[in-house]
Amino acid sequence: MQQIDFNKLLQQFVYNPKEPMIFSSGFFLFLFLGFIAVYSIVYKHNKLKNIYLTIFSIFFYYKSSGLYFILLLLTAVVDYNLARQIARTEIKQRRTLYLVISLVVNIGMLVYFKYTNFFLSIVYDVVNKPFDPLNIFLPVGISFFTFQSLSYTIDIYRRNIEPVKDISEFAFFVTFFPQMVAGPIVRASVFLPQVRKTPFVSKADFGKAIFLICIGLFKKAVISDYISSNFVDRIFDNPGLYTGLENLFGVYGYALQIYCDFSGYTDLAIGIALLLGYKLPVNFDSPYQSASITEFWRRWHISLSSWLRDYLYISLGGNRKGKIRTYINLMITMLIGGLWHGAALRFVVWGALHGIGLAFEKFVNSIITIPKNKLTHWLGVIITFHFVCFTWVFFRADTMEVVKVMLVQITTSFHGEIIPDFIKGYPYVLMLMALGFFLHFVPSKFEESTQQLVIKSPFVLKIAYLIIIVLVVIQIKSSEIQPFIYFQF
Repeated sequence: MQQIDFNKLLQQFVYNPKEPMIFSSGFFLFLFLGFIAVYSIVYKHNKLKNIYLTIFSIFFYYKSSGLYFILLLLTAVVDYNLARQIARTEIKQRRTLYLVISLVVNIGMLVYFKYTNFFLSIVYDVVNKPFDPLNIFLPVGISFFTFQSLSYTIDIYRRNIEPVKDISEFAFFVTFFPQMVAGPIVRASVFLPQVRKTPFVSKADFGKAIFLICIGLFKKAVISDYISSNFVDRIFDNPGLYTGLENLFGVYGYALQIYCDFSGYTDLAIGIALLLGYKLPVNFDSPYQSASITEFWRRWHISLSSWLRDYLYISLGGNRKGKIRTYINLMITMLIGGLWHGAALRFVVWGALHGIGLAFEKFVNSIITIPKNKLTHWLGVIITFHFVCFTWVFFRADTMEVVKVMLVQITTSFHGEIIPDFIKGYPYVLMLMALGFFLHFVPSKFEESTQQLVIKSPFVLKIAYLIIIVLVVIQIKSSEIQPFIYFQF
């Protein structure tokens, strides 16, 4: 009988930068089963439940970013106390000062860890000197938990909500592990009332959770990871070696990859939260079905786009100060949205392109009325999808030179005659891409009916669905763990 290697087992609980904690890993499944067993005992005791979940969430983050879990604690302590001070005082200058401190702490952390090398490289370019990047670690999901905590202090400042009295409740809100590292960005007004209640998981909630976990695993570990490692990464690593046709499908593949990766994470996060008795907001709504760029941003990464709208765009004046100012506000918002995603020129260009697209749509809609029918709708869907795919090239490419090569290959070296060989060379990739886009474009009624089927299934059958998906993932997944794309943001 083989003995258990306890040293190797204990190493699983120590931070390993090469193996961050992710939902699709076997270790998380093992850990979650132990966690849920204890949770089923403590969940009725509110204070104990909050502390237990917060400790587990901090450990989850430790497994993702090591000792940088201290940043989470710092964020919770600072914003909890500042929010209380903001609520207590009626003196506007003091309230503004406390809010500014919260902004400086949160945005300061974000700027230091994420943008120091970016801004220094610009300075060195200006003075024409070589730049050696500083060795600064980027904590996983720092953009998410700083924005989430900031929404709390801003809402307190605006008198939209009352501050929590118990720091354990606020720490729970900031650190809640399902959505802490990659969203959705949850508003305090939505989540904190749930923290104060005893969690309850109905039969419908349990069925929906199983459905979302199965869908999330399939999107991430089957579709996204497979087409990424077997096709998309190869194209973007060296686009000059491939024809325009292959480059074009590489772009289509990435559009599907990033959607399945990110929405797959969101499905897992919402599903796991539901199992614990908490409801998180929808973050994706079939974004590639959008007939306009404005609609796309109402369907893609909804929690971020709504955050930027409510806390940045509206604060800048929104559309209340004339057309020109509206276009400028859109551009500023999307430029910052692009920079939020990454410290590189290509992300700024990506944001700028979407800002231009949104401003252009508003301008066109102000001078002409486009008739609404099936033809204009589907023309809008096709144009919007290809515009979004075009911008994804800037988002995914490692350098602007890669962007240039890809676009040149697509426009000047297409070689449509290789289609038969292309299909023979990538049969499984193309089948998964076809399946992914098909499932994305089927009517929402199909997903709702499938979800209801899972909800109404007996408990044993629900577990069977989950086991089948796990087995499929084990058979198809690549040998190395593929971190979620948005972990880097």
